[in-house]
Amino acid sequence: MKLSTKGRYAVMAMVDLASTSRGNPIALADIAERQEISLSYLEQLFAKLRRGGLVRSVRGPGGGYLLAHATDQTRISDIILAVDEPIRATRCAPGSPTGCRVNKSRCLTHDLWEELGNQIHLYLSSVTLADVVARKILGTSGVIPAPAETPAMVAAQ
Repeated sequence: MKLSTKGRYAVMAMVDLASTSRGNPIALADIAERQEISLSYLEQLFAKLRRGGLVRSVRGPGGGYLLAHATDQTRISDIILAVDEPIRATRCAPGSPTGCRVNKSRCLTHDLWEELGNQIHLYLSSVTLADVVARKILGTSGVIPAPAETPAMVAAQ
């Protein structure tokens, strides 16, 4: 599954907003500069985030955007879904009784990919903006595992 730039950039911008706002509106131009995202693209994303009830805009001098909810109440899945990014790993329509093949049947791996999409959605639903800002999701993705001991290595010790 590949998450498009729409979903990734929306999450990046929301994490930026959550970590820099401190109750004050943040201009999209500032987020665009820090995150190296096109301002016009961010404007489109924030229009969707506003319609989705995740941010609110403040007009006038010193205006910008604020989070609509506390960081611990905003799930990453909410952000991705607000910008119309589907969370699925199969090319079939979610919940469709028919498959994506020409004869409307499901491919042999359909259930595998559909369950992967479900697991991704569950994971992203369990992570909040607060978790990302506090770096509570580091896990082991950046850790290189130690090589497994082979019988030759054990004998050499």
